[in-house]
Amino acid sequence: MMGSMLAGTEEAPGEYFYKDGVRLKRYRGMGSIDAMNSAGGSADRYFSVGDKVQVAQGVSGSVADKGSLKRYLPYLITGLKHSLQDMGRQSIADLQEGIYDGTLRYEARSGSAQVEGSVHSLHSFQRREF
Repeated sequence: MMGSMLAGTEEAPGEYFYKDGVRLKRYRGMGSIDAMNSAGGSADRYFSVGDKVQVAQGVSGSVADKGSLKRYLPYLITGLKHSLQDMGRQSIADLQEGIYDGTLRYEARSGSAQVEGSVHSLHSFQRREF
C-alpha cells in the first residue's frame, strides 16, 4: 500500500529517464493492466487470471525522481511512533497483541467524519511536506 510513495526513489526498481528536462522513473501500480499482464504479475491478486476482460484498478505512468528513501525514513519512523502513541501502544508487537486479544478495536469513520477531521473552514492553508 506504499507503492506510490516509494515510487521514484533510488531504491525502487527501474531505470531513470529524462523527459522535458525532468528526471523520471516509471511507475506501475499493482492494479494496472501492465502489472496484471506481466510475467509473475498481479492478476491473481485481483481475481482476473484467465479473464477475457480485465478492469484496471491502478495506473501506469512516471514519477519525478525523489532521491533516496533514506531521506524519508525519519518521517516514516516518527509517524509510526506517533500512531502507536495515539493508540496507547508501545510497539508493533504490542499493537498486534491488542488486535488479537481484543483490547484494540477499530472504528469506522464516515466520509463526513473524515472531512471534519481534516483541515477545513480556512480561507487558505499551506501544507509543507518536508
